[in-house]
Amino acid sequence: MHFSIGLRYMLLSALGFALMAVCVKLVHARGIPVLEIVAARALVSLVLSYIDVRRKKISLFGTHYYLLLARGAVGAAALVSVYSAVTILPLAEATVLQYLHPMFVAILALLFLGERFNVQLVFVIGLSFVGVLFVVEPPWVFGGAASSLNSFGVTMALLGAFGSAIAYVLVRKLSALEDSSVIIFYFPMIALPMSIILLGDDAVWPGDAYTWLLLLLVGVFTQVGQVGLTKSMQTEAAARATAFSYVQVLFALVFGVIVFNEWPSASALIGAALIISGALLNVFLKQKK
Repeated sequence: MHFSIGLRYMLLSALGFALMAVCVKLVHARGIPVLEIVAARALVSLVLSYIDVRRKKISLFGTHYYLLLARGAVGAAALVSVYSAVTILPLAEATVLQYLHPMFVAILALLFLGERFNVQLVFVIGLSFVGVLFVVEPPWVFGGAASSLNSFGVTMALLGAFGSAIAYVLVRKLSALEDSSVIIFYFPMIALPMSIILLGDDAVWPGDAYTWLLLLLVGVFTQVGQVGLTKSMQTEAAARATAFSYVQVLFALVFGVIVFNEWPSASALIGAALIISGALLNVFLKQKK
């Protein structure tokens, strides 16, 4: 199989985001609050993004300010939700639920972009929804005891997926209007002050070099993921790039087992397969259209 430069960027992005999630989970286990992790990530990304923009000798703030600010704000809110879910849920389940964002993109397009209602879209959304039920295993569907997944963690994962869907739409629009480095720069520029303000007096000083290293790696791996994603979307057909992004679920599954000894249930694996199938079907139907 031939891997174009765009697909290689997407694989790199998936690996970067998976390793970022591992570091988030590890550093939170050492007593660092989620908002502080978000701030640390944003600080590292802000410095790296600033250097990248200056290296290219382009305008730091771009020209489409409102779209860029909206992308930064929505992305920052989604990030807090995603990190919260990662620290509460098993890594694989948190990642799978995050990949519900294509379903939300389809719904948003139907409601706000005037895309036509069709049976295929209903089937895709239904498939993803059934997948969520298998992952979460609510007792009102499966009977018996309550789900082993934390309900707040599931809520945060769903909010993160919804926020990511909005951010994805904005990035796709901005990719044709702004340089990728400027788009990336706005994300930490909004996330850093927002997380610091919300964190308030709850900040915890990292007690050792390992914790500092984990915080640094959260930002570094995030930057790898962001750059890979943006470059892939600019150099590869959206359908093929999006399809390859789902390898992050596989990375999360492997890292969850190796690093955290988290073995997903059979029901969770079935749900993951349904969610990914629905998302990929949505991608290929759009490509065919």
